[in-house]
Amino acid sequence: MSGDILIRADQLSVGFQIGKGLFNKQILKAVDGVSVEIEKGSFFGLVGESGSGKTTLGRAFLKAVPITGGHARYDDGEVQYDLAELAGPQLKDYRKRAQLIFQDPYAALSPRMTVRDIIAEPLEVMGLTGSRAETDERVREIAARCRLNLEHLRRFPHAFSGGQRQRISIARALVSDPKFVVADESVAALDVSIQADVLNLLKELQRDLGLTFMFISHDLSVVAHTCDHVAVMYLGRLVETAPTRTLFHAPKHPYTKALFSAIPSLDPDDRGKAQKLEGEIPSPTNQPAGCKFHTRCPYAVDRCKAEEPVLEHADAQGHDVACHRWRELFGAD
Repeated sequence: MSGDILIRADQLSVGFQIGKGLFNKQILKAVDGVSVEIEKGSFFGLVGESGSGKTTLGRAFLKAVPITGGHARYDDGEVQYDLAELAGPQLKDYRKRAQLIFQDPYAALSPRMTVRDIIAEPLEVMGLTGSRAETDERVREIAARCRLNLEHLRRFPHAFSGGQRQRISIARALVSDPKFVVADESVAALDVSIQADVLNLLKELQRDLGLTFMFISHDLSVVAHTCDHVAVMYLGRLVETAPTRTLFHAPKHPYTKALFSAIPSLDPDDRGKAQKLEGEIPSPTNQPAGCKFHTRCPYAVDRCKAEEPVLEHADAQGHDVACHRWRELFGAD
C-alpha cells in the first residue's frame, strides 16, 4: 500500500484469560501477532470465518479491548497515539476520532429515545457542543448526510425499517466527526435489496468526509463491491492481504482460494466446484502447531505441520501471503 498510514499494527495480539483456579487457567488468543497497515481515506476490508478474530481486531483498533502484545499506532496528521498505552484524556480524545457501526441495527438503538436524542448522545457525552441549539444543528447536518429528514428525528426506532435504523446508527457514529470508522458486519442483518443502498451511502460518506473505514464482513461479494484493500484472517492471524482486484483475480493462499470458490455462481457449469474445507476452525485455546490452517488444508506437507509461515511479499503492489507453498501451487506474479 502507498500513501499516509492511519493505523499501523506491528505483531498485535489480544488474549483473554479463561477458566478459574490455579490449574485451570487458559489464554484464548483471539488475535495473534497481526501486522497490518490501513491507509488514510481507504476502505479496508477484513474477511474470514466466524471465530477468526475479525471483530476482536477491529475492537483492538478502537481500544475497546486490551492489547496484550505488540503495538498499534494511530496517526491522523493532528495527533499520534500508541493504542496499547492509550488512557485518560488521550483515550477520551481518541473516542471522538474512532467510532463503530454495529452489526444489528435493531439491537443497537434504545427504544426509549428519539432519533434526535440517539444521534445527539455522543455529542453530549463527549461535550463537543456548547448549547442545545449547536447540538441540534450538528444532528440535523449529519442526519441529512445519512438521508434522514427532520420528521425522522422526532420518531422512535420502532417506527423504522432495518435500512433506516442502520442509517440512524451511521449518523450516530459520524456525529462526532471521526477519522476512523469500524463497520462490523454493518449490512449483514439487512435485506439484500437494502444492502446496496447502505453500502453506497458508506462510500459516499467516505468520499465526502475523507473517512477511513475498516469493513468487517463474511460476504465476499460485498467486500469486492466496496473495499480498496482486503485482508484475510484465519484463527487470529492474517494469511493474505492485497488490493481487492489483485486478491480476487489471483489469490495465493489455499484458505483464500477456498473462500472464493464458495461464492455462489450464476453459471450452471461452475456449480459444484466449490473447494470444501474439511472440519471446523480449531479452538483458539488449543491451536495447532505450524501453519494454523494445515489441519484443513488439502496441500499441507510436513513442513506446514511443524513451521509457522510468515507474511511475505508476493509482489511489489502490497500483495502479501503467509504460506510455505504458494509459489509452487499458485505461481509468483
